[in-house]
Parts: sequence; structure tokens; C-alpha cells
Amino acid sequence: MFKLALVFGTRPEAIKMAPLVQECYRVPQWETKVIVTGQHREMLDQVLDIFQITPNYDLNIMTHGQSLTDITHRVLRGMEQVFQKWKPDLVLVHGDTSTAFAAALASFYWQIPVGHVEAGLRTESIANPFPEEANRRLTDVLTSWYFAPTQQAANNLYAEGVNPERVFVTGNTVIDALLSVVEEDYEFTHPGLRALNFARPLLVVTAHRRENWGAPLKNICAALLEISAKHSCEIVVSMHRNPALQQVMVDLLGHDPQIRLIEAPDYREFANLLARSTLLLTDSGGLQEEAPALHKPVLVLREVTERPEGVEAGTLKLVGHDQQEIVTEVTKLLEDVELYQKMSQAPNPYGDGRAAERIREILEQKYK
Repeated sequence: MFKLALVFGTRPEAIKMAPLVQECYRVPQWETKVIVTGQHREMLDQVLDIFQITPNYDLNIMTHGQSLTDITHRVLRGMEQVFQKWKPDLVLVHGDTSTAFAAALASFYWQIPVGHVEAGLRTESIANPFPEEANRRLTDVLTSWYFAPTQQAANNLYAEGVNPERVFVTGNTVIDALLSVVEEDYEFTHPGLRALNFARPLLVVTAHRRENWGAPLKNICAALLEISAKHSCEIVVSMHRNPALQQVMVDLLGHDPQIRLIEAPDYREFANLLARSTLLLTDSGGLQEEAPALHKPVLVLREVTERPEGVEAGTLKLVGHDQQEIVTEVTKLLEDVELYQKMSQAPNPYGDGRAAERIREILEQKYK
């Protein structure tokens, strides 16, 4: 019997791996097990509940104030303890987290092949975004099977000397997950979201990446205050659970009546919020793929992106963290109907919702 492990530890990983878990469970000839690290705790558990996934192993590594070294060390040790009890034939990891890199490294130490879901994304600098860019590059060094979401991601791997026979363009599993939870008649449970006036333009905002900590985040907040003063709209800021980031947002934005600060809602709630929004401002990676699937323009609060396909397709625009640049681009989208239609109707380059199915079919061919 083919033994398959799927490893993840953060909310974004769980969202993107959930459709693949469900696909792999469909193969009765496989012994499929889920290993979660708990790099995120509550946010991870929310996604497990939504997709009804019960982990076989939970490393439960999260501690208050954990460092990148703490995460890497605990995942390495935890994965070793799992492998001592149960050694799979293949380990699937996802994306660019410290969980993905450390799990891939632990698998390498145990001479277990690694499949990398969402392989091949690249920026020009290994330090930007930090530490995600290094994590995904290092993971790809340890990988045997590469599941690239786009042709550009596959081309990046070819340029680094990866054997093309080990690279498969599948689309991104995040689209699979998104389309499974959006409902046309969805009713929000969060009081702040239930109170929104959806007749007005709705801006959804997320900002959490390390490169935006400090002055950049303050600039982003200043831009939101200026946008609120200039436009009649609803602004929902979905706050990351990091207390330091929340404090900055509460201090700077907490008194504006048009800005609602909410704890990051569960995935189903947020996906349906996104579906009802006018546009998205974010420094997230996965949201750059999800919003275009719902025909929502995305202004990326970063200087670079490892998802250039969206920029080329016209679904994304890089605005960085300059206050006036953000205000200018939001104003254009709110006032220029033709520009809004052009961005919102641009084709989504990240897939059709069948990525997990394709990966499962590839694995069935390779491990008959």
C-alpha cells in the first residue's frame, strides 16, 4: 500500500492543502495521513473544522513569541518522531512556510521523497519576502516532484536546472478551496460584517508581512484614513493575530467610523466577504490568486511579487506602501468604471478549480 503524508501548519497552507487531502482520501489503495505542525494554532484549527479534516499527527509546536529558529527546530524534531513510528513513501508540503521547508528537510534526512505543491514561485531576491522566498527555494532543492501552479513557475524551475519530467503545471489548489466555500446567499455570522452596507463600495484590507512591519504599516494605515476621508465607502481591515500588528492598527485606525477592524474571520466567512467586496488591498500571497477568481481587482501592498502572472494578466497592481500611491490607485478604481471593469474581468491565470484532482491523478500514475 502506498503511504502518503500531507504536511502543513499554517492557515494558508491548510486552505490550499485541504482540497488535496480530500482528493487523496478518495483513493482506497492509499494510506493517506495528515500531519499538522500547529505553526498557527487557532487559525489552522478553523480551517480543519471547515473542511472536516482530522490530523493523524499534530506536532503542536506553537509557543508565544516563537522565532523562526524555534519553528524550524520543533518541526524537524516533531517530524523525526513521526517518522520513527510511521514512514511514508512520499511527503507533500506546500508553498513557502517554515513548516514546509523544515518538513522537507526532515524528509530528506529520512530519505523520503518530497512533493512540493505550489513549487517554482520566485522573486528577484532571496530575502524578499523574508523568510518566505528562502523557504520556497530551499524546499525546491529538496523536492522530487514539483507541482507548479503556472507555466511561469515551471519555467523558473527549468531555469534552475530541474528535470522537466519532474515538473507538472496543475493550477493552484487555492482556487479549488475558494470555489468550494463561496455561496451566493451566504449570511455572515460576524456582527461587524452583518452590519456592512453592501450598497456602498467595500474595500477589504489585509497587511501582515514582515517587510511591512514598522513604518510601512503606518503608511498603509495613513492611506486608509485618507481614502476614508475622500470616499463614501466601507473599509474592512482583517487583522492578523500578531498582537503588535493589531496594536498599530487599533491605535491609528480605531476611531474612523468607516473603517471596521476585525480579527481575521474563519476562511468561509472571509471568502464570502471577498466575494461581496469591490476591491482588495493586501500583502498576502494566496489572496493575489483568490481575488481574481472572484473578479476582484487587487492592489498589492508590496514592492515585488512572486506572482507576476497576475500583474501581466492585469488582475494585480503593485502599489507598495507609499501613502499617496495607494490613495491614487484606490481612487482610480473607485472612480474609473472602465479601469475597474478591465481589472475585474481580466482572466485569472491561477487555475480552474481542478488543481487537486490533477495532482492526485499524477500521483496515481507515479505510484501505481
